Amino acid sequence: MTRIAVCGAAGRMGRQILEVVQGTSDVEVSTAIEHDASPFLGNDAGEVAGIGPLGISISSDLAGNLKQFDVLIDFTNPQATAAHVALCRRAGRRMVIGTTGLTDEHKAQIRDAGSDIAIVLAPNMSVGVNLCFRLAEIAARALGDEADIEIIEAHHARKVDAPSGTALHLGEIIAGALG
Repeated sequence: MTRIAVCGAAGRMGRQILEVVQGTSDVEVSTAIEHDASPFLGNDAGEVAGIGPLGISISSDLAGNLKQFDVLIDFTNPQATAAHVALCRRAGRRMVIGTTGLTDEHKAQIRDAGSDIAIVLAPNMSVGVNLCFRLAEIAARALGDEADIEIIEAHHARKVDAPSGTALHLGEIIAGALG
């Protein structure tokens, strides 16, 4: 059984992760984390996610819970993710990072930590979007400088970062393909 901690447990992605994990037999949520000013602290993570009680209170103390999980799933913000990477690296805990808006310095920290712990970093977890990344790379290589490529995006009203990590990564892929 893999025990996971969800950072950003009360956010949209955190709630979705809690719901998905609820229906699996080989993964369990053992820890739910939010920032120290969250109004959800102390509440049952399942109740916050709308899936019923899980018996897991939302905490802001990731450092105090490092022995309670095997993998940290992080959908927070760049500063929090950087702190989480440092904690998980020291504790030997694996990570899945979906945080966007990371600076080059944050990305270098994550790459460096990846030499010690397993880390999955993706600006978008959708299979379809990741397929789109690959197709954009192929198209950019095939079209070369003959095409003028523009990325236009639209999001829900509560989207906190613009341009999104998905759009930025798509631009990085295309720029890399074009040299």
